[in-house]
Amino acid sequence: QLVESGGRLVQAGESLRLSCAASIEFFTTYNMGWFRQARGKEREFVAAIDSSGTNDYYGPSVKGRFFISRDDVKNMVYLQMNSLKAEDTAIYYCVADKNWGRLVADLNEYWGQGTRVTVSS
Repeated sequence: QLVESGGRLVQAGESLRLSCAASIEFFTTYNMGWFRQARGKEREFVAAIDSSGTNDYYGPSVKGRFFISRDDVKNMVYLQMNSLKAEDTAIYYCVADKNWGRLVADLNEYWGQGTRVTVSS
């Protein structure tokens, strides 16, 4: 089970950190990531971090502004979002899969319920 939190209304240019609490057995064997879906648009890959926490990967629209991290002691995943833009407005979903390719391809074993981020310009 994945539970996201931290979404809210912010102004353009501000920062926000999303959290994902993971109740997954053998959490450290899972790659973790974030997707988002804006109203009327397809789901979009945002960021991913591998099971070791060594490698991360970002979608082109957020690279350099968003940063993913994980805390394997607390079974948490975070998404630090900086310099937010109106186009970042979406529901953000936490995902998990043991296979990196499946995670990035939106074929995840676990999905959260999402947390809404609204960026006002």
